[in-house]
Amino acid sequence: MSEGVHAESTPAASGDPAGGGRRVRVVLVDDHRMFRTGVQAEIGRTEETGVEVVGEAADVDQAVTVITATRPEVVLLDVHLPGGGGVEVLRRCAPMMTAAENPVRFLALSVSDAAEDVIGVIRGGARGYVTKTITGTDLVNSIFRVQEGDAVFSPRLAGFVLDAFASTDAPPVDEDLDRLTQREREVLRLIARGYAYKEIAKQLFISVKTVESHVSAVLRKLQLSNRHELTRWATARRLV
Repeated sequence: MSEGVHAESTPAASGDPAGGGRRVRVVLVDDHRMFRTGVQAEIGRTEETGVEVVGEAADVDQAVTVITATRPEVVLLDVHLPGGGGVEVLRRCAPMMTAAENPVRFLALSVSDAAEDVIGVIRGGARGYVTKTITGTDLVNSIFRVQEGDAVFSPRLAGFVLDAFASTDAPPVDEDLDRLTQREREVLRLIARGYAYKEIAKQLFISVKTVESHVSAVLRKLQLSNRHELTRWATARRLV
């Protein structure tokens, strides 16, 4: 893990136990159990890091339930989740994000570095976006930054957000693309790049049957007949 985060040094990052006495309650939302276990082991040593993991979730419904029950200060949120993706979690948790007291803040933590994923969750209300190549120390640092109300991004990703929100001639919303879930968009991109179903399944850690289900859903929603039409559709929108 080599990618850094645009974040200032904090006591937690510099080795001061428990972040100088600070504490932050965190919920982990990711559909890969082994990844959640790894993050928990990396940052969840509360006496050393100041981070207390108070809950975990693997899909949208679980995430909303756990976040509502625990009211953490920060949620580490994967972008691609069963049930509608990270954007759906943000939509359903909007009242907690805007609460006058003890708001819940979200930090996206994803393998994806696609501009549409970054912009989507930031527009949904997330306070930052870092990729899964981040180091444990930088992740702890980023969590405390977000808790304090700062915006935190992996360096390259900040440019996506600046470009999107600074542009006065932003492209119109693509209603067809908006019908797709985050996972369906990811499968769409890989199909359009020529990946076989088995290759997509391996890359996304899902079964071939699940890939087939996603492709069927994409074709139905976009009213397309086959993967060749799907590829042309994605290429025309520069999604490949």
